Amino acid sequence: MQGIRDRVAIVGMGCTNFGEHWDKSPEDLMIDACYEAFEDAKIEPTDIQAAWFASWVSGWSGGRLANALKFQYIPITRVENFCSGGTDAFRNACYAVAAGIYDVVLACGVEKLKDHKGGFPLYIPAPFDSSKVEVDLMPVSHFALFATSYFRRYGLTPEEGKLTLAKIVVKNHHNGSISPKAHLQREVTVEQVLNAPVVSWPLGLFDCCGISDGAAAAIITRADIAKRFRDDYVLVKGLAQVSGAGQSQLHSDFDFTYFPENVAAAKIAYAEAGIKHPRNEIDIAILHDCFSSTELITYEDLGFSPRGRAKEDVDAGTFTLEGELPVNTDGGLKCFGHPISASGLRMIYEVYKQMQGKAGPRQLKEVDIGMIHNLGGVPGCFSVAVAVFGRRD
Repeated sequence: MQGIRDRVAIVGMGCTNFGEHWDKSPEDLMIDACYEAFEDAKIEPTDIQAAWFASWVSGWSGGRLANALKFQYIPITRVENFCSGGTDAFRNACYAVAAGIYDVVLACGVEKLKDHKGGFPLYIPAPFDSSKVEVDLMPVSHFALFATSYFRRYGLTPEEGKLTLAKIVVKNHHNGSISPKAHLQREVTVEQVLNAPVVSWPLGLFDCCGISDGAAAAIITRADIAKRFRDDYVLVKGLAQVSGAGQSQLHSDFDFTYFPENVAAAKIAYAEAGIKHPRNEIDIAILHDCFSSTELITYEDLGFSPRGRAKEDVDAGTFTLEGELPVNTDGGLKCFGHPISASGLRMIYEVYKQMQGKAGPRQLKEVDIGMIHNLGGVPGCFSVAVAVFGRRD
């Protein structure tokens, strides 16, 4: 079966600032992200032949995007796949182009989460919204369990484990401080992270990403015509999306030291992209750091660090901007926050800009191969997406 490698290209992208957009609606955010993408690709909205719209709580059908952008009766598919929804919308758009059905398509992800009920409500427009305050919290304890299980399995003392997580947080906050579209743009110290209020031990306040409003969008076309739009287009090398089948509910001995969905998705995407040694071949990785423990374990799941050895790489600065394999160069979810269905496309935006040499003060010296990763859900039922990108030949 022929894969997606080098069959489609990104020729335009847009991304809003992520943050508390009290004065903007989901439609406003879609317009901002999509029109930046249209301008970047030097096209008009009328050039879009089909669109994929990702939203968990801020849109119930493709009509939400059609209304915002005033599309004239084109097919628009709404995609919802929890935290990997934006990347899944991108994946579906890529497949449609690779299949030869369309030449130019749009993928857009948006979420407006700050207004109501603690960040995870259904977006209910006026006059039906009663704005009652009901707080729904993410299962932080699950990710804390992954952290403590990892510490125990690999012999890290609580102090060593906490310090390792803190170094990841400090790295991401540094990168976010020089990322103008990030929600949180401030440096933090190891001492601040270690002394922060505990949310679910060992995870403190700075170990957990926040909730934001935001949108991001991509223009996708056939690789053989991408040069009509720009010279510095970015090729899609591999795409994978996998979903767990509830194994943690079926087995009392479920292993909380890795995410099996990560491993499966990476294997598929790497095979499609022709990557055999990810640590040596990948130049930039934007990972789903919903919690610092998630990023730590994902280093190993994706083959960046040997099992049980990620601490050594964190201590060595391997994943910093100056390191061997920079991770979350824009600050990650930790600094952007997490507008659920926008995050995956925001990650692609960072890889896209890095490959074009347009990432400003966080620009890496050489970026030929990059990847992004999303993980969302609960243990055993995670939805994971991995995408690999490359410069044009």
